[in-house]
Amino acid sequence: MQLNKSIGLLLICLVWGNAAFADNVRISPDNNAYIYTGRIDFSDPRAPLLSWPGTSIKANFSGTALSVILDDDQGKNFFNVIIDGDDRYPYVIQAEKGEKTYWLSDSLGEGKHSVEIYKRTEGEEGNTAFKGLVLAEGQKLLPPPMQLPHKIEIYGDSITSGMGNEGAYNGADDNLSEKNNYLAYGSIAARQLDAELHTISQSGIGIMVSWFPFIMPQFYDQLSAVGNNDSQWDFSQWTPDVVLINLFQNDSWLVEREGRMAVVPDEQQRVEAYIDFVRSIRQKYPEAEIICALGSMDATRKGSDWPDYLRQAVETMRDKFDDQKLSTLFFDFNGYGQHPRVAQHQANADKLTHFIQQKMHW
Repeated sequence: MQLNKSIGLLLICLVWGNAAFADNVRISPDNNAYIYTGRIDFSDPRAPLLSWPGTSIKANFSGTALSVILDDDQGKNFFNVIIDGDDRYPYVIQAEKGEKTYWLSDSLGEGKHSVEIYKRTEGEEGNTAFKGLVLAEGQKLLPPPMQLPHKIEIYGDSITSGMGNEGAYNGADDNLSEKNNYLAYGSIAARQLDAELHTISQSGIGIMVSWFPFIMPQFYDQLSAVGNNDSQWDFSQWTPDVVLINLFQNDSWLVEREGRMAVVPDEQQRVEAYIDFVRSIRQKYPEAEIICALGSMDATRKGSDWPDYLRQAVETMRDKFDDQKLSTLFFDFNGYGQHPRVAQHQANADKLTHFIQQKMHW
């Protein structure tokens, strides 16, 4: 799939009592015609909270007009809104803090339409409550889209989140407007595989050490992605066919370059830390195929020891625990010193897609 950059194509205008919707119809989030994807907090079913990158809401509807109501905690989140499947030119919402109604269109044409509201940004940008869609008088939601046949879950860091992926090659790496999880390698691959995807990622996170005071083994089981918190995801709600773990990039930087660990772990301790995390995932999903991945930043550069730690971990788990549903996959480092851009994500997505097709016969 050829996907163009979305930022700069259209930022959604706010509606302040828009005359086009004088007799509008607000469709509550608890309507069963919505399809929700990802770890979403439904404590208040009329205001579900989206925090993880890639969480989304899909619906089919009739009529010509559409708005969406969001209530954002910090005013830092960005969303893609894809109408009628045209993800080449999505509407882009730059959320403002507080509850706002965002106008999308009043000229869609009569008949059936589809919409997907997709969180581009991460938990560090805060929660966003979905408060529903607004349709013009006489419009309604239609039966929901079909569920996808496959399920993938990814645990990762900034690479998986899509940090900086829409930035210029010689530009900044951390602009929120250029962080687009929709164009991250895992998200692209999931679409190519007709798979529902849950993305559990946080920029800067590691297995042994992070750029902040918590690590993935403390974070992976949360319902909310907003920092290290006490929320708990119910793993029985959703079981993936494939789990991809793409971590250790931040560990490689922080252990070797930044010296952030008071006691530097030796090779065996690094392997054991990786095994401990993979085993915690295996306990949640006894039958899933687990892919232990790394890259495509410099942890996979020529001469790096970090890919070998994954190989040793997988070999140990196969021998010690008779876990044969384990494999390794490495995304090549191409020498670019910043976060992967969209073209690199596409190449990595193609590699991942082929690997899963061969492994799962999808």
